[in-house]
Amino acid sequence: MINRIIEWSLRNRFLVVCGALLLTGFGIHALYRTPVDAIPDLSENQVIVYADWPGRSPQEVEDQVTYPLSVNLQGLAGVKTVRANSMFGFSLITVIFDDKIDNYFARSRVLERLNYLGDILPAGVTPKLGPDATGLGWVYEYYLAVDPTKSPQGGYDLGQLRAIQDWFVRYQLNSVPGVAEVASIGGFARQYQIEVSSLRMRQLGVTLQMVMDAVRQSNLNVGGKIIEENGMEFVVRGIGLVNSNADLENIVFQLNNGTPVYLKDVARIQMGGDFRRGALDVDGREVVGGVVVMRTGENAMAVINAVKQKIVQISPSLPPGVSLKPFYDRSELIARTIDTLKHSLTEEIILVTLTVIIFLAHWRSILIVALPLPLSILVSFILMNHFGISSNIMSLSGIAIAIGVLVDAGIVMTENVVRHAEHAEKEKGRRLNGPEILEVTLTAARQVGRPIFFAMLIIILAFVPVFALSGQEGKLFRPLAFTKTFAMAGSTLLAVTLVPALCAALIRGPFQAEGENLLMRFLLAIYDPILGWALRFRKTVLGLALMALAAALVLAFGLPSKMVSQISTYNPQLAAKLPHGMGSEFMPPLNEGSLLFMPVLLPDVSLTEVKRIMAWQDQVIRQTPEVESVAGKLGRAETATDPAPVQMIETTIMLKPKSEWRPGMTEQKLVAELAEKLSQVPGYVPGFLQPIQNRILMISTGIRAQVGIKILGDNLDAIQQKAFEVERVVR
Repeated sequence: MINRIIEWSLRNRFLVVCGALLLTGFGIHALYRTPVDAIPDLSENQVIVYADWPGRSPQEVEDQVTYPLSVNLQGLAGVKTVRANSMFGFSLITVIFDDKIDNYFARSRVLERLNYLGDILPAGVTPKLGPDATGLGWVYEYYLAVDPTKSPQGGYDLGQLRAIQDWFVRYQLNSVPGVAEVASIGGFARQYQIEVSSLRMRQLGVTLQMVMDAVRQSNLNVGGKIIEENGMEFVVRGIGLVNSNADLENIVFQLNNGTPVYLKDVARIQMGGDFRRGALDVDGREVVGGVVVMRTGENAMAVINAVKQKIVQISPSLPPGVSLKPFYDRSELIARTIDTLKHSLTEEIILVTLTVIIFLAHWRSILIVALPLPLSILVSFILMNHFGISSNIMSLSGIAIAIGVLVDAGIVMTENVVRHAEHAEKEKGRRLNGPEILEVTLTAARQVGRPIFFAMLIIILAFVPVFALSGQEGKLFRPLAFTKTFAMAGSTLLAVTLVPALCAALIRGPFQAEGENLLMRFLLAIYDPILGWALRFRKTVLGLALMALAAALVLAFGLPSKMVSQISTYNPQLAAKLPHGMGSEFMPPLNEGSLLFMPVLLPDVSLTEVKRIMAWQDQVIRQTPEVESVAGKLGRAETATDPAPVQMIETTIMLKPKSEWRPGMTEQKLVAELAEKLSQVPGYVPGFLQPIQNRILMISTGIRAQVGIKILGDNLDAIQQKAFEVERVVR
């Protein structure tokens, strides 16, 4: 079959070249349509359920909301596990399904089950589905910056800024395709606050229920159908919505001897801020901001660019002096990651081309070998786009490590054709004409076609164990295996179709024999004596190879633990110097160009105190020369993807380019310096991670550390006591 494909390609060279051009067009189209992100999406197949129960303690929320929901959601088909958090005033449940379950099918199953659970929950508690996104979807975070010189009256208060965010910015950004949710954070949600006087209520005979009923009945509009007059219709309406403090003050809810009793007679009305469990701070000053949460499976780069375009569109509609500025933008990391890999791919392609130039020493052959290389990469992008694999650091790494293998098939095919043509010219004593070159190419291609195909097939089959990986391991490494396989499959196909056609069209004499290549003569002069020595002393060579293998295994995995323990009893210093292995890690840390500082304070610290500490730490961090900007978030944003308590601070630290750092400064030294500066707060447990790294840890384990200990039980006091005991042992 391989020989028939080669023969057909040589007889139909025009069709093969047209197919290659068509492949190029489809590949370039797929290249621009393939989703782009920094890393593969490692999030679980999850559905978030949250329920608000304002004012209730975590214990009450756990007993009456979280537990009934968790137990009833565990029975759904395909559920792998259920995680739950009970906090002050709300419950958050994460239902994790098997990867084979479609996410929207899972959401419909959860929603169907929630419809049956309303009767077993307390009155006023309505569980809702969270957005179809995860914590990894936090791709863009911004705040409302105010320029006092352009703002009326010198600026805006936090309540006004929060109203701009909630009623204008949030809705505009939510309309961007691919955005699951825009969560507000910081400032105050404005509300009318009625502070009643119990003394004056007693004097006038007014109850609190009367006040509540009067306010409720007065804050509404009613319709009165229409009136016809002079051939025209007029809509009759009763306008009663509250628009100011005065509207509330003039509400009448009782008559005493014909004298109306107004709300202002028994209460003081003012505009104030709603109860909040989160705040945002940028460079030491409190601001209002938002988080753009991307829908699961979307193109992160495209979503961020669309959000930026929408911000440019709505900027003229913002109040004077107000602008939107980002404090976290993942597109910068994506662009930096892709740019690094593009440079690596370019360098590898140049290196491979130079190698071919040096060893083949036939300029037309160089073109034959070089052309299939970008075409193989385009084949990979076509299949990536078809199977929904994004361009990220892992998938592009698969292409990068396959570069050397991609040219192997073309080099073998071209080199064999060149050698056959060289021998044919020597036999005939003249240059070969077109039909003769075609016949030589067919003979040479048939000779190596099958070995090339099966050699590449064996290399592809070596990645079968990677395809068998499941869970997060599979999500991380399968893109690499897929893209490498796609590129090698494209290279193999081109080696038996396009390469023979190009050989027949481009290979012409004169040819240079191997012995005339100075570099080959030099290398052979070194290799021949070494090969002769190895064949004469076969046992010695095999023994040295086994010793090298044993040394490599010891360095990789270390000596047996029993041997090390026995040596340590006699000589501890020697045992400390012995190799203990390279260790292992799930995913090497990605240099994101930013840090996420996540200290946790004592559980009973108030929001005001946490806010004061956050402002202090942001100012301290901002003074570091390597820091570009600092944005601290305490508590949770108004999204179900953020379960953070008030005592947890998430500080996003954007770093300057390393060219602007102090001489000798590294990321490890920078973290150590910041940790030393920030260790002055009692009960302050610091933790430096990176934004994406932290989200992955939180999604996979529910905690912010790479190694953690979970204690399960039904008694909070007993669990806390055990936690203190575990802490003492670990420390």
